[in-house]
Amino acid sequence: AERGPGAAYYMFVLMEELLDKLKLLNYEEEALRRHNMRPLSRDAPGPQTIGREGEREEERGHYFALPTNPGEQFFMFCTLAAWLINKAGRAFEQPQEYDDPNAVISNVLSELRSFGKPVDFPPSKLKAGYGEQVCYVLECLAEEALKYAGFTWRRPVYPTEELEEEEITEDDAELTLNKPEDDVGEEESDNEEDFIDLNVLKAQTYRSEMNDSAKQEEILQSTTDAAEWNLEVERVLPQLKVTVRTDNKDWRIHVDQMHQHRAGIESSLKETRGYLDKLHSEISRTLEKINSREKYINNQLEHLVQEYRSAQALLSEAKEKYQEGSGGVTERSRALSEITEVLERVKQEMEEKGSSMTDGAPLVKIKQALTKLKQETIQMDIQIGVMEHTLLQSKLKEKSNMTREMHAAVIPEATVGAY
Repeated sequence: AERGPGAAYYMFVLMEELLDKLKLLNYEEEALRRHNMRPLSRDAPGPQTIGREGEREEERGHYFALPTNPGEQFFMFCTLAAWLINKAGRAFEQPQEYDDPNAVISNVLSELRSFGKPVDFPPSKLKAGYGEQVCYVLECLAEEALKYAGFTWRRPVYPTEELEEEEITEDDAELTLNKPEDDVGEEESDNEEDFIDLNVLKAQTYRSEMNDSAKQEEILQSTTDAAEWNLEVERVLPQLKVTVRTDNKDWRIHVDQMHQHRAGIESSLKETRGYLDKLHSEISRTLEKINSREKYINNQLEHLVQEYRSAQALLSEAKEKYQEGSGGVTERSRALSEITEVLERVKQEMEEKGSSMTDGAPLVKIKQALTKLKQETIQMDIQIGVMEHTLLQSKLKEKSNMTREMHAAVIPEATVGAY
């Protein structure tokens, strides 16, 4: 059949019912404290809401309804399931962390079927440690544990609201015992209720008795109505209570705490000693198996060990010879490298000399220079011839000019006598 829209929140309802039943079974003291676990209502706290009077109230935890830590949730589920089965009157061994989860789940489901509860889901749903199936299994086991313990649900009894009482006067204040007089003033400033010292009350009572005794004896007969007196007593009775404040330094409290701690240690020691003995026996058997197996292997491999030792000796000798030979090879390699360097230098010098001897480039340059010199010589000869010819012409011209001048300068004698 199809489920309604509120089916997704059904697991939260189961978780709240499971928490109520676990608290009725006192699971915090009997189950969680033995395994050093925290209460479920504080593992996964919900959001905080503000109440009508301004006080913050935490929603109840939904540890098995929401995924937080699958490994831790599964171990918590197995622990609570085993504890509930034992509370229901069935013998069930407490599972450990290293146990097979499939075997633990099958044992829990078989016990659940023996109680007549239907199981219509696969066992793998419980491996996650949270969900509707986990809440269902624990809720059924808690119901069977409550039935076995003889618990019955009753109708709730609501407290009756009382009218506000009148302000307490100093004479009707609450009395305190075993409190020093110096701390009375500090307590009056811190607490809402006022406290009166018994010594002051005794003094006031003594004075009232003395005043009453001085009065006439005819007033000894009371005319007060008994019903009104009882009503007044009921009204004032809560204000006349005496609170005895315990001192933490009292040796009796320390003795009680020591007895409580001793009882807790003894109860925890009984359970822990069984686990330790079981673990010691398992470790002893495992060590014996390891020793026997080691002896068997040593006997079977004795000849191989001897062969290995002889091969190891031969290998060490070969390593020594190899080290000696490698030292000579290193020296010869160094000498070879030096000789190779010298040979490379000689080859380079020979190549330079051979290339310089067989190269014809200088001869070609010389021939080209000679040809150029010859051409320049021919040009110089032509220029010299031209210059000689020009010089000869200039000399001849000069000579002709001088001759002409000489002939012009000779004057006849007849001409000279006429002057």
